[in-house]
Amino acid sequence: MVFSLPEVDRVFTNVGVSTEGFVGQSSNYLTELNVTLVPRGDRKRSTDEISEIIKKKIQQIPGVRVRTSPIGIFGTANQSPIALLVSAPDYERALGAAEGLAEVVRRIPGTSDVRLSSEAGKPEMQIEIDREKMAALGLTLGEVGEALRIAFNGDDESKYREGTDQYPIRVVLDRFDRSRTADIVSLTFANRRGQLVQLKQFASVGLGTGPTKLQRQNRNYSVTVYSQAVARPAGSIVADIRSAIAKTPLPQGVGISYLGDEKNRSESFASLLLALAAAILFVYMIMVALYDSFVYPFVVLFSIPVAVIGAFLALALTMKALNIFTMLGIIMLVGLVGKNAILLVDRTNQMRREKSLSVHDALVEAAQTRLRPIIMTTASMVVGMSPIAFSLSAGSEFKSGLAWALIGGLVSSLLLTLVLVPVVYSTVDQWRVALTNLRFHAVVGKTSKIMPGKGAVVPFSGPAFHNPSH
Repeated sequence: MVFSLPEVDRVFTNVGVSTEGFVGQSSNYLTELNVTLVPRGDRKRSTDEISEIIKKKIQQIPGVRVRTSPIGIFGTANQSPIALLVSAPDYERALGAAEGLAEVVRRIPGTSDVRLSSEAGKPEMQIEIDREKMAALGLTLGEVGEALRIAFNGDDESKYREGTDQYPIRVVLDRFDRSRTADIVSLTFANRRGQLVQLKQFASVGLGTGPTKLQRQNRNYSVTVYSQAVARPAGSIVADIRSAIAKTPLPQGVGISYLGDEKNRSESFASLLLALAAAILFVYMIMVALYDSFVYPFVVLFSIPVAVIGAFLALALTMKALNIFTMLGIIMLVGLVGKNAILLVDRTNQMRREKSLSVHDALVEAAQTRLRPIIMTTASMVVGMSPIAFSLSAGSEFKSGLAWALIGGLVSSLLLTLVLVPVVYSTVDQWRVALTNLRFHAVVGKTSKIMPGKGAVVPFSGPAFHNPSH
């Protein structure tokens, strides 16, 4: 069935075990198919399209439930990108809330293969123990549990040695006895007084159904709701899930926390935003040391917002999600786009210092003389990023977003910095001159005195000031 697809190269089958996530899980009703596809250049359909086709083919088998997951860098199936942990004081409340949350998740566009980490319905033999009777008969729960573990799972700690050979001895109930309720209730336990007590004297045994997996989180019962993300970023889907949950009140004592990619994304984005702020601060501090001024480095920083706008626009036009790689590209833009503003500000200051030009004339001259190097450096970086942005090789979708963020930020910085930076420079210079004049008049007013009856202002006991304009 799977080999009928021309894109399939190899299929490796595991029966009774699943390697999803770092730990994996084992069960007698699980089967895993690891499908290897031909190289990306030899097929036209994407991995997601082929996995969806395989899923529909296998679902034609009656009674089979199928879910697909991509293979991660460690060679195991990735966990579902969307994972919501539902916790409650008791298991029934946690399971009920998780089932209701699963129905909410299924209604969100882009979700697929919604499932629970624990599902009821697995046949099991249930032993209900009366603790008061058990204590009255001189037994403890630990002693009973250990004896039942050996009876059903076996114990191989004993060894039989014959010469230099050693053989393990496994003590366990016979398979026939383990499947008969009448035989199980006759199991005997020895208390501390040496008396033999049968299981039926303090417990009842029956058949029932139980959960396939039990989880605990912060000492509460918990059930995880998993979902795949199809044709939409996981962050957008989680945002819709948050909105839907906000409209539905949770039962008393039930809590929801986000795991999987959402937890990693929130933690990573917090760290990256801190790195972005640190990058801007360090760039400003370095420019303060180089310019020996706190004003002109502030002007240079205005090139960063226009670059971020261009990066977001490029990601939107190319349908790339905002992820770790694109955030790294935006952080790189802090240092790359600042050079355009530095060229303009440095040339403007040089013209004002050497040729005593006005602010307007110095800005015009700087824009004319620095336009060519700005275009050359920007074009070289854009051309250098183009192979990564337009790459169609395997795994290129993960790193192409970084290249598009850089290209968009560089292009927008090229177009907008030549307009925004001169305007900000001129405005900041006007503020600086106004602040200087304000301080000058304030000092003069503090060090002057009006002579009585003369109507004249004369300086006294203070420094002399000379105003070149008078």
